[in-house]
Amino acid sequence: MAVTVEAGGTARTTDRKGSARAVALVSSAHFTSHFYLLLLPPLFPLLREAYGVGYTELGFAISVFSIVTACTQAPVGFAVDRFGARRILAAGLLLEGAAFVLIGLAPFYGTLVALMAVAGLANAVYHPADYSLLNASVDPRRMGRAFSFHTSAGMLGNAVAPVTMVFLMTLMDWRAALALCGAVGIGVGLVVILGGGVLKDRAARAADGTAEPDGAGAAASGATGIRLLLSAPILLGTLFFFGMSVAGYGIQSFSVSALHILHDAPIVEATTVLSAYLFASPVGVLAGGWVADRIRRRHDAFAATCIVMVAICIGLVAALRPSLPVVAGLFVVAGFFSGMVAPSRDMLIRSMTPPSEIAKVFGFVSTGFNLGGIIAPVTFGFLLDRSDNPGIVFWTVSLVSLATVFTVLTTGRARSRPRGGGLGRRRRVSGR
Repeated sequence: MAVTVEAGGTARTTDRKGSARAVALVSSAHFTSHFYLLLLPPLFPLLREAYGVGYTELGFAISVFSIVTACTQAPVGFAVDRFGARRILAAGLLLEGAAFVLIGLAPFYGTLVALMAVAGLANAVYHPADYSLLNASVDPRRMGRAFSFHTSAGMLGNAVAPVTMVFLMTLMDWRAALALCGAVGIGVGLVVILGGGVLKDRAARAADGTAEPDGAGAAASGATGIRLLLSAPILLGTLFFFGMSVAGYGIQSFSVSALHILHDAPIVEATTVLSAYLFASPVGVLAGGWVADRIRRRHDAFAATCIVMVAICIGLVAALRPSLPVVAGLFVVAGFFSGMVAPSRDMLIRSMTPPSEIAKVFGFVSTGFNLGGIIAPVTFGFLLDRSDNPGIVFWTVSLVSLATVFTVLTTGRARSRPRGGGLGRRRRVSGR
């Protein structure tokens, strides 16, 4: 047990075991959300035949998911700050799990699109609720590592999804496999309901009068609510999230199809290459969390360096057209540096957000991910349908990544300066 004095004199007691359990529970929810994001893309060649549509139409189904999340994520953030995160998180898990069970049973393309809209609504809860719960449950000195475990769990969900689908399709057809995967979300939702007492919920404690004063809130500018969301640093942070999303969707959703065409490779082999990227990313996140807790002011510069490395690796895939084993090696490096970005990204956003505004700010900036999810799948699907060169997928990812470097550096320069001591001014005391 330790006591931490934050800016403004707020004493905060932290329990390491309780924090670890909270991080594990929230990370499980994040794993599930990302697990669902990549269940469908590896099936695109099969879904084209099952539904009688092209890659563009399948990309549109993914875009519908992101459109609904983009429209509802910021309002959900306000709801989380007002009503609490635990029940909203559990409801999202149950709803999304049920949606994917029904997708496995969907006989028509139109049904798929409608259920992806339902899943998109459920997906809106994760970032606002997760970051609100982590910020209230974890010692600020370990926040970078907490964010890294949370993000790495999500990336691990990305990595496990394609492998899981390939394995399950050796045992059953793809429809049964999807329905079985949908049951996972329902199970995790029940775990959150039964074990949610370990999660500290700032909004819930505010409602019963037990919330802590917002000592760290003095670190941000005086802006709150809509005014804070429309401030330059937050808008630039949203643009940063948008660029990372577009690049990520290009690799995660269309690299299997591009490699399938480029190398005439079986889907299983192309999916294995993608898995090299996906499994390297959470390793990079864990390393990035260790770095983020030791960087005080230059999260932006570190993130920009990592993004440049991603752009170089993916650009080499497009320029050299190497063999699949070499592509897998480049994907490992790109995945590692892509993961390294995430904790510094989250710490950068947290550094300019009062605790009472955490859910709405992370909900808002995460809308950049959803906007990327609206534009990227249809764009990459269109490029793949119309271009004679499937390597255009990798060229586009590389160029978008380089453009994103500008947004993260600009976000770092434009962020609000701390007042009254800032988040960094904490001292450890004992016996009080």
